Amino acid sequence: MDREFAIGSVAHTLLQLRGTWHDSVELFELDGSPLNDDTAAGSGTPGLSPFDNLVYIDFDGEHFAITNVHFRGRPMAAKTFTGKLINGILVFDPMGPGSYKNIGMSGGPGVLTFSSESLDQAAGVYMEPDFIMITAPGQRTRHTVLYRNGQAKRTLTAKGVRLSPSCDTRHPLDPRGLEGPVHEERFQAKIWEHLGEG
Repeated sequence: MDREFAIGSVAHTLLQLRGTWHDSVELFELDGSPLNDDTAAGSGTPGLSPFDNLVYIDFDGEHFAITNVHFRGRPMAAKTFTGKLINGILVFDPMGPGSYKNIGMSGGPGVLTFSSESLDQAAGVYMEPDFIMITAPGQRTRHTVLYRNGQAKRTLTAKGVRLSPSCDTRHPLDPRGLEGPVHEERFQAKIWEHLGEG
């Protein structure tokens, strides 16, 4: 990759995030009280808290892929999301029929927000904006707010440490085993199907 991107741009921060990460994840009520399980809140990936993820983040200057794999605290599950840099903004591939348009925006150097481009009907069904900050070399924090039917339900905070600057192969902690691709097929949700194709 020969392209250079301006410091603070979406692409520059995505390049800093490339690699394999270990995220320690905790759930919270809106007042900050620990939340032991977010199933009743309507989470897209419900379960117990705290838990640990392996996170594979891949970006080549244009194409983006991220895969989260539960490896401790919850049953094994892996979800992959993909996107492409368009006019300096990360545009995610549709998350399912009728889904909102999810985009990645910059908040300055080392800061990204992944959220709906507009507050449309689909965002009213489910939306979970991600606020990502690189806090030190090889360290990041991801904070999200879960909205279901237009109402804030719970928050989530993940504290990540980079295990490797590469994500070409599965990490030894990966419960799927060492063999096979890092990324799964792109995740597709059905919760927006009643809204039609997005």
